[in-house]
Amino acid sequence: MEKLLIKGGNKLSGTITCSGAKNAALPMIASTILSDEKVTLKNLPYLQDITTMFEILGSMGADILLDEDMNFTIQSNDLKDIEARYELVKTMRASILVLGPLLAKYGKARIALPGGCAIGSRPVNYHLDSLRQMGAEIVLKNGYIEASAENLQGASIRFDGVTVTGTENLMMAATLAEGTTTLLNVAREPEVADLANMLNSMGAKIYGAGSDEITIQGVKKLSGTSFQIPADRIEAGTYLAAAAVTKGDIKIEGINPNRLMNVIDKLIYTGAKVDYDENSISFSMTNDIPNPVDITTAPFPEFPTDMQAQFSVINAISSGTANIYETIFENRFMHILELNRMGCDISVNGNHATIKGVDSLYGAEVMATDLRASASLILAGLCAKGETIVDRIYHIDRGYERIEEKLNYLGANIIRLPS
Repeated sequence: MEKLLIKGGNKLSGTITCSGAKNAALPMIASTILSDEKVTLKNLPYLQDITTMFEILGSMGADILLDEDMNFTIQSNDLKDIEARYELVKTMRASILVLGPLLAKYGKARIALPGGCAIGSRPVNYHLDSLRQMGAEIVLKNGYIEASAENLQGASIRFDGVTVTGTENLMMAATLAEGTTTLLNVAREPEVADLANMLNSMGAKIYGAGSDEITIQGVKKLSGTSFQIPADRIEAGTYLAAAAVTKGDIKIEGINPNRLMNVIDKLIYTGAKVDYDENSISFSMTNDIPNPVDITTAPFPEFPTDMQAQFSVINAISSGTANIYETIFENRFMHILELNRMGCDISVNGNHATIKGVDSLYGAEVMATDLRASASLILAGLCAKGETIVDRIYHIDRGYERIEEKLNYLGANIIRLPS
């Protein structure tokens, strides 16, 4: 199993370009099932989760081509198999996103119950209950979701809780349903609006994406399109946090700052200077020691849960005490034990972490438990004294494109150790 060896103490400086957003790309790949024509996706990040989603579609019979410009063209108009098998689905919860498109286009689907990061319950019942309201018959059998629908019908659906993939799944299913579907209490994340924009470019009629109510007028078919994957706001936020813990000075290009204003505001509160325009963010850590900053995670546009672990490291070397409240997932503090092994002073009580700033962190051998936790361990290694080894980095490869290469380009000293 590969590991990362990090030699701490280097200041980050320079300019990098943000990769395409995994959380936008995955539903877009799934949405190609809905089209009768070829769909081209540009700026896809090279990540394990993207590869897994292509493997799922390929196993169903989709044709997937990569051109010389690294653009992927997918044709899923005549799938031979409507099953997403366990050996592919077990590593990635986002695989549930093929359920809605398969039901809408082919009237049936068989999807293994998904896996992914072990950070708490992400209940698929939001997806299943809502699809039942559209007329689908769904049973859970032998670890699989078995669904069928002669014709999905438009409905008014209110989600019991805010769910990004649930919103995306139902939005995709509703594009080919008969009649009008209204989705209430939906996720407002930028990636939801990105998916709606792509579907609309294919002929869908989706209104209100980005608000808490989305209306979809069903159409008979969707055409092909060519669509650019937007930049990854969480990747950008992670590199900004890396600059914060190393007293760095960096610029990230290709990112819309409006997608992470809450993160930028918190970084400014730590003592950083942040400038931005419509397509870039410049960051300079002006404080020798960051100010502590309290965090409460919540759905967009509030502070993202996917940045909580990174800010744990900023607070761990801050000049005081900070509180982090995790309101999205009930089991997302597993990185704390590993950070404490590096000298952090963090205590956890339920969904509340209290972080007391310390003078220094120290290199240690640590183990990643999920995608964003692994990012926090890398950040801790960057500012720690001595060497840090991060194990189980397959988590990081699921969500960050060439992270050690980008950080090394900015001045870090990270080596990928072979298995």
